[in-house]
Amino acid sequence: MFRYIFNRFLHMVISLFVLISATFFLMKAIPGDPFTAEKKIPEQILQRLYAQYNLDKPVFEQYVLYLKNILKGDLGISMKMLNQEVTHIIGQTFSSSLKLGVVAIIVAVIVGVTLGMLAALYHRKLIDNVAMVLAVLGIAVPSFVVASLLQYLLAYHWKVFPVMGFKGPMNYFLPVMALTASPIAVIARLTRSSMLEVLHSDYIKTAKAKGLSWFSILSRHVLRNGILPVITYVGPMTANIITGSVVIEQIFGIGGIGKQFVQAINTRDYPIIMGITIFYGVILMVARFLTDVAYVAVDPRIKLAGGKED
Repeated sequence: MFRYIFNRFLHMVISLFVLISATFFLMKAIPGDPFTAEKKIPEQILQRLYAQYNLDKPVFEQYVLYLKNILKGDLGISMKMLNQEVTHIIGQTFSSSLKLGVVAIIVAVIVGVTLGMLAALYHRKLIDNVAMVLAVLGIAVPSFVVASLLQYLLAYHWKVFPVMGFKGPMNYFLPVMALTASPIAVIARLTRSSMLEVLHSDYIKTAKAKGLSWFSILSRHVLRNGILPVITYVGPMTANIITGSVVIEQIFGIGGIGKQFVQAINTRDYPIIMGITIFYGVILMVARFLTDVAYVAVDPRIKLAGGKED
Protein backbone atom coordinates (compact mmCIF):
# COMPACT_ATOMS: atom_id res chain seq x y z
CA MET A 1 0.00 0.00 0.00
CA PHE A 2 2.87 2.39 0.78
CA ARG A 3 4.39 1.84 -2.66
CA TYR A 4 1.00 2.30 -4.28
CA ILE A 5 0.44 5.61 -2.45
CA PHE A 6 3.98 6.76 -3.28
CA ASN A 7 3.51 6.04 -6.98
CA ARG A 8 0.19 7.84 -7.04
CA PHE A 9 1.76 10.80 -5.25
CA LEU A 10 4.65 10.87 -7.74
CA HIS A 11 2.16 10.87 -10.63
CA MET A 12 0.36 13.79 -8.97
CA VAL A 13 3.58 15.81 -8.70
CA ILE A 14 4.50 15.15 -12.35
CA SER A 15 1.00 16.02 -13.53
CA LEU A 16 1.02 19.22 -11.49
CA PHE A 17 4.40 20.22 -12.94
CA VAL A 18 3.11 19.67 -16.49
CA LEU A 19 -0.03 21.67 -15.68
CA ILE A 20 1.98 24.60 -14.28
CA SER A 21 4.38 24.61 -17.21
CA ALA A 22 1.69 24.36 -19.88
CA THR A 23 -0.45 27.08 -18.31
CA PHE A 24 2.50 29.41 -17.84
CA PHE A 25 3.78 29.22 -21.42
CA LEU A 26 0.31 29.29 -22.99
CA MET A 27 -0.53 32.38 -20.96
CA LYS A 28 2.70 34.05 -22.05
CA ALA A 29 1.96 33.19 -25.70
CA ILE A 30 -1.12 35.43 -25.66
CA PRO A 31 -0.27 38.84 -27.17
CA GLY A 32 -0.12 41.77 -24.78
CA ASP A 33 0.23 41.94 -21.02
CA PRO A 34 -1.90 42.88 -17.98
CA PHE A 35 -1.11 46.57 -18.45
CA THR A 36 -1.80 46.82 -22.17
CA ALA A 37 -5.43 47.79 -21.64
CA GLU A 38 -4.50 50.52 -19.19
CA LYS A 39 -4.78 54.00 -20.66
CA LYS A 40 -2.18 56.74 -20.51
CA ILE A 41 0.33 55.00 -18.25
CA PRO A 42 3.60 56.93 -18.34
CA GLU A 43 6.48 54.92 -19.76
CA GLN A 44 8.52 55.25 -16.57
CA ILE A 45 5.70 53.87 -14.41
CA LEU A 46 5.08 51.10 -16.94
CA GLN A 47 8.72 50.02 -16.78
CA ARG A 48 8.56 49.97 -12.97
CA LEU A 49 5.48 47.74 -13.12
CA TYR A 50 7.24 45.38 -15.52
CA ALA A 51 10.25 45.21 -13.20
CA GLN A 52 8.09 44.69 -10.11
CA TYR A 53 6.37 41.64 -11.62
CA ASN A 54 9.47 40.36 -13.50
CA LEU A 55 7.79 40.99 -16.86
CA ASP A 56 10.94 42.72 -18.12
CA LYS A 57 12.88 39.45 -17.96
CA PRO A 58 12.99 36.72 -20.63
CA VAL A 59 10.08 34.27 -20.49
CA PHE A 60 12.18 31.28 -19.42
CA GLU A 61 13.77 33.30 -16.61
CA GLN A 62 10.26 34.30 -15.45
CA TYR A 63 9.30 30.63 -15.52
CA VAL A 64 12.25 29.59 -13.35
CA LEU A 65 11.58 32.38 -10.85
CA TYR A 66 7.92 31.38 -10.66
CA LEU A 67 8.80 27.73 -9.97
CA LYS A 68 11.16 28.80 -7.20
CA ASN A 69 8.44 30.92 -5.61
CA ILE A 70 5.97 28.03 -5.79
CA LEU A 71 8.40 25.79 -3.93
CA LYS A 72 8.45 28.45 -1.20
CA GLY A 73 4.65 28.48 -1.09
CA ASP A 74 4.46 31.92 -2.69
CA LEU A 75 1.87 32.27 -5.48
CA GLY A 76 2.61 35.93 -5.99
CA ILE A 77 0.70 39.20 -5.67
CA SER A 78 -2.24 40.28 -7.81
CA MET A 79 -1.43 42.71 -10.61
CA LYS A 80 -4.88 44.32 -10.45
CA MET A 81 -5.81 44.18 -6.75
CA LEU A 82 -3.58 46.42 -4.63
CA ASN A 83 -1.29 44.50 -2.25
CA GLN A 84 -3.47 41.38 -2.38
CA GLU A 85 -1.63 38.06 -2.19
CA VAL A 86 -3.01 35.28 -4.38
CA THR A 87 -3.17 32.85 -1.47
CA HIS A 88 -5.23 35.35 0.51
CA ILE A 89 -7.62 35.90 -2.41
CA ILE A 90 -8.08 32.14 -2.86
CA GLY A 91 -8.66 31.67 0.86
CA GLN A 92 -11.31 34.40 0.93
CA THR A 93 -13.25 33.32 -2.17
CA PHE A 94 -12.97 29.53 -1.91
CA SER A 95 -15.02 29.23 1.27
CA SER A 96 -18.28 29.96 -0.56
CA SER A 97 -17.44 27.57 -3.41
CA LEU A 98 -16.45 24.87 -0.91
CA LYS A 99 -19.68 25.16 1.10
CA LEU A 100 -21.80 25.02 -2.04
CA GLY A 101 -19.72 22.18 -3.47
CA VAL A 102 -19.81 19.95 -0.38
CA VAL A 103 -23.59 20.24 -0.08
CA ALA A 104 -23.99 19.59 -3.82
CA ILE A 105 -21.75 16.49 -3.70
CA ILE A 106 -23.69 14.97 -0.78
CA VAL A 107 -27.04 15.66 -2.45
CA ALA A 108 -25.86 14.35 -5.84
CA VAL A 109 -24.58 11.04 -4.42
CA ILE A 110 -27.57 10.37 -2.14
CA VAL A 111 -30.27 11.30 -4.65
CA GLY A 112 -28.47 9.77 -7.65
CA VAL A 113 -27.78 6.42 -5.98
CA THR A 114 -31.32 6.27 -4.59
CA LEU A 115 -32.91 6.97 -7.98
CA GLY A 116 -30.64 4.47 -9.72
CA MET A 117 -31.29 1.77 -7.12
CA LEU A 118 -35.07 2.25 -7.30
CA ALA A 119 -34.94 2.16 -11.10
CA ALA A 120 -32.99 -1.11 -11.01
CA LEU A 121 -35.22 -2.75 -8.40
CA TYR A 122 -38.38 -1.73 -10.27
CA HIS A 123 -37.01 -2.34 -13.75
CA ARG A 124 -39.41 -1.45 -16.60
CA LYS A 125 -42.00 -0.15 -14.18
CA LEU A 126 -43.28 3.37 -13.52
CA ILE A 127 -40.48 4.28 -11.09
CA ASP A 128 -37.85 3.15 -13.58
CA ASN A 129 -39.40 5.15 -16.41
CA VAL A 130 -39.78 8.31 -14.35
CA ALA A 131 -36.21 8.06 -13.01
CA MET A 132 -34.74 7.62 -16.49
CA VAL A 133 -36.78 10.49 -17.94
CA LEU A 134 -35.45 12.74 -15.16
CA ALA A 135 -31.93 11.44 -15.83
CA VAL A 136 -32.16 12.23 -19.54
CA LEU A 137 -33.45 15.74 -18.79
CA GLY A 138 -30.70 16.29 -16.23
CA ILE A 139 -28.01 15.38 -18.76
CA ALA A 140 -29.57 17.19 -21.72
CA VAL A 141 -30.48 20.53 -20.10
CA PRO A 142 -27.48 22.79 -19.29
CA SER A 143 -27.02 23.85 -15.69
CA PHE A 144 -27.48 27.55 -16.45
CA VAL A 145 -30.88 26.82 -18.04
CA VAL A 146 -31.91 24.79 -14.98
CA ALA A 147 -30.70 27.61 -12.73
CA SER A 148 -32.65 30.25 -14.67
CA LEU A 149 -35.85 28.19 -14.65
CA LEU A 150 -35.58 27.47 -10.93
CA GLN A 151 -34.82 31.08 -10.20
CA TYR A 152 -37.83 32.29 -12.19
CA LEU A 153 -40.33 29.71 -10.91
CA LEU A 154 -39.34 29.15 -7.29
CA ALA A 155 -37.83 32.53 -6.46
CA TYR A 156 -39.42 35.18 -8.68
CA HIS A 157 -42.84 33.72 -9.53
CA TRP A 158 -43.73 31.68 -6.42
CA LYS A 159 -41.31 33.46 -4.04
CA VAL A 160 -40.45 30.26 -2.15
CA PHE A 161 -36.67 30.80 -2.08
CA PRO A 162 -34.40 33.87 -2.27
CA VAL A 163 -33.51 35.01 -5.79
CA MET A 164 -29.83 35.66 -5.07
CA GLY A 165 -27.30 35.69 -2.25
CA PHE A 166 -25.60 33.13 -0.07
CA LYS A 167 -26.37 34.10 3.51
CA GLY A 168 -28.59 31.36 4.95
CA PRO A 169 -29.76 27.75 4.51
CA MET A 170 -32.56 28.80 2.15
CA ASN A 171 -29.99 30.23 -0.25
CA TYR A 172 -28.48 26.78 -0.79
CA PHE A 173 -31.54 25.12 -2.31
CA LEU A 174 -31.69 26.65 -5.80
CA PRO A 175 -27.95 26.68 -6.62
CA VAL A 176 -27.54 23.13 -5.29
CA MET A 177 -30.45 21.90 -7.42
CA ALA A 178 -29.00 23.58 -10.51
CA LEU A 179 -25.48 22.34 -9.81
CA THR A 180 -26.50 18.73 -9.12
CA ALA A 181 -28.98 18.18 -11.97
CA SER A 182 -26.40 16.66 -14.30
CA PRO A 183 -24.38 14.69 -11.66
CA ILE A 184 -27.58 13.17 -10.24
CA ALA A 185 -28.59 12.07 -13.73
CA VAL A 186 -25.21 10.47 -14.45
CA ILE A 187 -25.03 8.73 -11.06
CA ALA A 188 -28.59 7.43 -11.43
CA ARG A 189 -27.83 5.92 -14.86
CA LEU A 190 -24.55 4.41 -13.67
CA THR A 191 -26.17 2.92 -10.57
CA ARG A 192 -29.13 1.53 -12.51
CA SER A 193 -27.06 -0.18 -15.22
CA SER A 194 -24.52 -1.54 -12.76
CA MET A 195 -27.12 -2.88 -10.33
CA LEU A 196 -29.14 -4.48 -13.12
CA GLU A 197 -26.02 -6.39 -14.11
CA VAL A 198 -25.36 -7.40 -10.51
CA LEU A 199 -28.98 -8.47 -9.90
CA HIS A 200 -28.75 -10.96 -12.78
CA SER A 201 -25.39 -12.38 -11.68
CA ASP A 202 -24.96 -16.01 -10.65
CA TYR A 203 -23.77 -15.20 -7.12
CA ILE A 204 -27.01 -13.30 -6.45
CA LYS A 205 -28.98 -16.37 -7.50
CA THR A 206 -26.76 -18.48 -5.21
CA ALA A 207 -27.34 -16.08 -2.31
CA LYS A 208 -31.10 -16.36 -2.84
CA ALA A 209 -30.84 -20.16 -2.97
CA LYS A 210 -28.99 -20.16 0.36
CA GLY A 211 -31.93 -18.39 1.94
CA LEU A 212 -30.30 -15.03 2.62
CA SER A 213 -32.75 -12.24 3.30
CA TRP A 214 -33.39 -9.74 0.53
CA PHE A 215 -32.09 -6.90 2.71
CA SER A 216 -28.84 -8.78 3.29
CA ILE A 217 -28.43 -9.51 -0.42
CA LEU A 218 -29.15 -5.90 -1.30
CA SER A 219 -26.80 -4.34 1.25
CA ARG A 220 -23.91 -6.84 1.16
CA HIS A 221 -23.83 -7.77 -2.51
CA VAL A 222 -25.97 -5.66 -4.83
CA LEU A 223 -25.25 -2.21 -3.43
CA ARG A 224 -21.57 -2.81 -2.72
CA ASN A 225 -20.78 -4.18 -6.17
CA GLY A 226 -23.20 -1.98 -8.04
CA ILE A 227 -21.80 1.25 -6.62
CA LEU A 228 -18.27 0.74 -7.97
CA PRO A 229 -18.82 2.75 -11.20
CA VAL A 230 -20.27 5.55 -9.07
CA ILE A 231 -17.11 5.68 -6.96
CA THR A 232 -15.06 6.04 -10.14
CA TYR A 233 -17.23 8.97 -11.22
CA VAL A 234 -17.42 10.70 -7.83
CA GLY A 235 -13.73 11.74 -7.87
CA PRO A 236 -13.83 13.86 -11.04
CA MET A 237 -17.37 14.96 -10.17
CA THR A 238 -16.17 16.31 -6.82
CA ALA A 239 -13.49 18.41 -8.45
CA ASN A 240 -15.83 19.57 -11.22
CA ILE A 241 -18.54 20.65 -8.79
CA ILE A 242 -16.21 22.49 -6.43
CA THR A 243 -14.18 24.21 -9.14
CA GLY A 244 -16.67 24.40 -11.98
CA SER A 245 -19.58 26.24 -10.40
CA VAL A 246 -18.66 29.61 -11.91
CA VAL A 247 -21.86 29.94 -13.97
CA ILE A 248 -24.08 29.04 -11.02
CA GLU A 249 -22.14 31.45 -8.82
CA GLN A 250 -22.72 34.25 -11.31
CA ILE A 251 -26.45 33.56 -11.66
CA PHE A 252 -27.12 33.42 -7.92
CA GLY A 253 -24.65 36.13 -6.91
CA ILE A 254 -22.32 33.84 -4.98
CA GLY A 255 -18.88 35.39 -4.61
CA GLY A 256 -16.89 32.19 -5.05
CA ILE A 257 -13.52 31.37 -6.53
CA GLY A 258 -14.99 30.78 -9.99
CA LYS A 259 -16.10 34.40 -10.26
CA GLN A 260 -12.62 35.55 -9.23
CA PHE A 261 -11.06 33.28 -11.86
CA VAL A 262 -13.19 34.73 -14.67
CA GLN A 263 -12.37 38.28 -13.60
CA ALA A 264 -8.66 37.44 -13.55
CA ILE A 265 -8.84 36.04 -17.09
CA ASN A 266 -10.62 39.15 -18.35
CA THR A 267 -8.02 41.44 -16.80
CA ARG A 268 -5.04 39.13 -17.50
CA ASP A 269 -4.06 39.04 -13.86
CA TYR A 270 -1.30 36.44 -14.34
CA PRO A 271 -0.62 35.57 -10.67
CA ILE A 272 -4.31 34.95 -9.92
CA ILE A 273 -4.79 32.91 -13.11
CA MET A 274 -1.78 30.75 -12.30
CA GLY A 275 -2.62 30.46 -8.61
CA ILE A 276 -6.22 29.38 -9.13
CA THR A 277 -5.18 27.01 -11.94
CA ILE A 278 -2.70 25.32 -9.61
CA PHE A 279 -5.33 25.23 -6.88
CA TYR A 280 -7.86 23.67 -9.25
CA GLY A 281 -5.28 21.14 -10.39
CA VAL A 282 -4.42 20.08 -6.84
CA ILE A 283 -8.12 19.59 -6.01
CA LEU A 284 -8.68 17.46 -9.11
CA MET A 285 -5.60 15.31 -8.53
CA VAL A 286 -6.34 14.77 -4.84
CA ALA A 287 -9.92 13.82 -5.70
CA ARG A 288 -8.74 11.25 -8.24
CA PHE A 289 -6.19 9.89 -5.77
CA LEU A 290 -8.83 9.44 -3.06
CA THR A 291 -11.09 7.79 -5.64
CA ASP A 292 -8.39 5.22 -6.46
CA VAL A 293 -7.89 4.45 -2.78
CA ALA A 294 -11.65 4.20 -2.16
CA TYR A 295 -12.06 1.91 -5.16
CA VAL A 296 -9.46 -0.47 -3.77
CA ALA A 297 -11.06 -0.36 -0.30
CA VAL A 298 -14.57 -1.11 -1.60
CA ASP A 299 -13.67 -3.89 -4.04
CA PRO A 300 -11.57 -6.59 -2.31
CA ARG A 301 -10.93 -8.26 -5.67
CA ILE A 302 -8.49 -5.48 -6.56
CA LYS A 303 -5.00 -6.37 -5.37
CA LEU A 304 -2.05 -4.09 -4.92
CA ALA A 305 1.19 -5.53 -6.21
CA GLY A 306 4.26 -3.46 -6.90
CA GLY A 307 2.21 -0.29 -6.43
CA LYS A 308 -0.15 -1.17 -9.28
CA GLU A 309 -3.58 -2.67 -9.59
CA ASP A 310 -3.87 -6.14 -11.01
